[in-house]
Amino acid sequence: MNKIYKIINIKKHPINDLKNFAPKCKKEIQKKSILVLRNFINSTTLKNLQKESKILQQKAFYCSQKHTVLLNKKSNKMNEFDPCNIEVVSDKGCVPHDLIPKNSFLCQLYNSEEFKLFLKKILDIDNIYPYADTLSSINYNYYEQNQQLGWHFDNASFAITLMIQSSDSGGNFQYINKGRNVDKKFIDKDLIMSALSNKYQGKEILVDPGTLILFYGRNYLHRVTPVESKKSRILVTLNYNTEKEIKLSENARMTFFGRLV
Repeated sequence: MNKIYKIINIKKHPINDLKNFAPKCKKEIQKKSILVLRNFINSTTLKNLQKESKILQQKAFYCSQKHTVLLNKKSNKMNEFDPCNIEVVSDKGCVPHDLIPKNSFLCQLYNSEEFKLFLKKILDIDNIYPYADTLSSINYNYYEQNQQLGWHFDNASFAITLMIQSSDSGGNFQYINKGRNVDKKFIDKDLIMSALSNKYQGKEILVDPGTLILFYGRNYLHRVTPVESKKSRILVTLNYNTEKEIKLSENARMTFFGRLV
């Protein structure tokens, strides 16, 4: 039996079924721009990754940064009250790819040809590749008490996350399924201002450990609310590219990992 089938709940999420299950998932994400697969990994895998995440947590690089919803720095050339020029705060800890054991279930899942084929089918892309640098492909992310991910739009066309541990309170994923259309060069600044001023929070998803989420975050404003409990929020990002030899920018690597290699 392929290793991938020992990692995920294949009966609940038959990713090898490209005629029925994959088209169903594709339809879901095209309609809602988000696909939530609960209990994607089995209990044995989840317990293993929870243990692994705790061991690696002491190696996490913690950073705090201010950024706009477009993930830029505040610009003196723009009106300071422009919704796209108002800064929010994001802070977390991150363990980069090169510190994750090569035999980790995460590496087995990430490198699985079956998993990548499933992703290509539902995301409707021709190819999928890892990052060319050694840090960015798989990351453990840790949100401690009072840490958060501020409102923003992603630069990447899609995001894939796997929840490892939920906080007892706070740390909720919220998103707004409107506000921007990159292709049409449209952005709704009134809506963004409503979100930044906490007048509009959009939709909220309670994400249980073991849940895999695929999300089109380029056009959807989203955030993670501040963690309120001593129990931290831990999730993994599985980061791919649609082109070969792409590296995360040096500025981003220094910001999130504290080093370039």
